[in-house]
Amino acid sequence: MVAAVVVLLAGVGVVFGVPSASAATVDTSASYVFVNRHSGKAMDVFEWSTAENAPVNQWARNDLAVQQWQFVDAGGGFYTVRSRHSGKVLELPAAADGTQLVQTTDRGAATQQFRLQDSAGGFVRFVNRQSGKVIDVWEWSTADGGRLAGYTDVDGANQQWQLVRLGAGGTPTTPPGGTPTSPPPTGTPPPTYPQPGRVSGDVGVHDPTVVKRPDGTYLVAHTGNNVALKTSTDRITYRNAGAVFPGGAPWTTAYTGGAANLWAPDLSYRNGRYYLYYSASTFGSNRSAIFLATSTTGVSGSWTNQGLVIESRTSDNFNAIDPNLLVDDQGRWWMSFGSFWSGIKMIQVDPATGHRLGTTMHSLANYGPGIEAPVIVKRGAWYYLYVSFDRCCQGANSTYRVMVGRSASPTGPYVDRAGRAMLSGGGTQVLASHGSINGPGHQAFLADNDGDHLFYHYYANNGAALLGINRIGYDSAAWPYVY
Repeated sequence: MVAAVVVLLAGVGVVFGVPSASAATVDTSASYVFVNRHSGKAMDVFEWSTAENAPVNQWARNDLAVQQWQFVDAGGGFYTVRSRHSGKVLELPAAADGTQLVQTTDRGAATQQFRLQDSAGGFVRFVNRQSGKVIDVWEWSTADGGRLAGYTDVDGANQQWQLVRLGAGGTPTTPPGGTPTSPPPTGTPPPTYPQPGRVSGDVGVHDPTVVKRPDGTYLVAHTGNNVALKTSTDRITYRNAGAVFPGGAPWTTAYTGGAANLWAPDLSYRNGRYYLYYSASTFGSNRSAIFLATSTTGVSGSWTNQGLVIESRTSDNFNAIDPNLLVDDQGRWWMSFGSFWSGIKMIQVDPATGHRLGTTMHSLANYGPGIEAPVIVKRGAWYYLYVSFDRCCQGANSTYRVMVGRSASPTGPYVDRAGRAMLSGGGTQVLASHGSINGPGHQAFLADNDGDHLFYHYYANNGAALLGINRIGYDSAAWPYVY
């Protein structure tokens, strides 16, 4: 099936340019993206979940595995519809109007089977074998994350789907409408980078990290005396929330030369507890340490020192700063870290204690002129390693820039878009200086309900370090870009 442009005549609902009848032409060897006629959004496993009964909602089309589906013949003109991301299948678990569409392990149940009913203009409706209800964009939403549910078949535009057939290996045969074009080749910056998104309030930060709290608000930690905190209710306006250790952190001063300034924290929220890894060092030295603190609330003064995780000495060839915690698909905990010297390292962490597990140290990336600030996230089939290249901390003269590579394994090897190993200086540029945005870097990653976001600091022309936030998109080859 060849995807085509849909043109709706206002007030008429006539569709041109879309091939007729999809129901009879399903290819069970192919992958498809399902695009809703009403919203233009794609059927998507919410928040990249692989969990049983995770919701399936709508999201801006990106053609990644989380939006790719395969038909499996279930007999009698019905199909199970399997996610390429999770391997689970679509299910409408109950007959009531409004029942959330979910993904579940294939049990061969009638609630997991659908037939395709043609609508005008080459669109189809998914009719559930058990209930006869169709997959519907609930309450005619056009929002990212808008829920998909079962509803009585009225052949509404919010119940009609275009089946966009993808090429071999899930490669789009046509680009998704409205999706930005791929970044230029490695080593050539894009012609323009976006300005940071709108932020206000107390936005003076350096080395930010962020977590979304259970109540939907945001907690930011950043370099500052005794680790500085900020909060936001809307991801736009920020206010000072004090320090992690308002009474000081004397256990760190052997590494800081007596100073209170603590660097490059990493925040996460797991199992009802906030974890904060943070750095103690002095500029230009690798006599450094990474410590752990935990809290059940995240507020200033509530944090408990959990002690030293790893340190480096001047005789070592690595630098123990800039921590980042990753939990992989198997539930293993890893901490990446590193700055200059021999580059980015990784150790395994014990989930029970938050401390180092074993003695193995993996090398992930290196770049001679300067590399630091690793952040690793899993999206689809890939672990993405974001780092900052070049020089920080020189005000408007800073040359920081955000780079990325990816690997099928958390421990690497990581390569860039051109296939160059990050251990040999490879990296695909994501964001660099432009206009009055100087030296953007020391990035953090936030997966929010409306998509992925890159937090970072940059320097204004007057040398002030400020918070920057941009959305992250993924091109047809699953490489990230900011917009």
